[in-house]
Amino acid sequence: MRRLRIIILVTMMISWSPWVQAMRFDLKSGSSKCITEDIKSSALTVGKYSIITDIQPPPDSHKITIRVTSPYGNNYHYSDHVDSGTFAFTAAESGDYMACYWAVDHKPPVTLSIEFDWKSGVAAKDWSKVAKKGQVEVMQVELQKLYDSVTSIHEEMFYLREREEEMQALNRSTNSKMATFSFLSLLVCLSVAALQLWHLKTFFERKKLL
Repeated sequence: MRRLRIIILVTMMISWSPWVQAMRFDLKSGSSKCITEDIKSSALTVGKYSIITDIQPPPDSHKITIRVTSPYGNNYHYSDHVDSGTFAFTAAESGDYMACYWAVDHKPPVTLSIEFDWKSGVAAKDWSKVAKKGQVEVMQVELQKLYDSVTSIHEEMFYLREREEEMQALNRSTNSKMATFSFLSLLVCLSVAALQLWHLKTFFERKKLL
């Protein structure tokens, strides 16, 4: 019974996890739009994009340019003047990866509807090929999926903990700098006030008003 509860809990966490990012958005010709995904190092990620249109083949006005870059600006995928495509890579850096779309400029302007499916981690694996290649039972594949999911959740927890420690260190550093800046500002204000008092006293003495 306890194992069943654990499996149900893991399944719920998998269904709620942000590993899968599927969406549809509009992009006007001559404009751009960027989408970010937080991916940890050594995680597999795959993406699929296409323009939704009833015109076949799509005209030149229904073409886009896409570039996928890492948090440090490294290029992982680039396609120019396309209506669909895919990308897949293993992240070498942890952080926010960015997929930017540009629509070609067209007169009169048109609005493109783009379908984008971005998967990372366990969700990016093709389990149908794993089952076919190994010729294993469905239950074994499901257990392997659960094991990989639990492992991924465990690694994600450590990753989030590292990010939290980095943010705490940044907050402490910022607070320390702000305290130093406030002290220096107060010191400057007191110095200016003292200088003004000395100047006024000297002025009044020179004018023999004191």
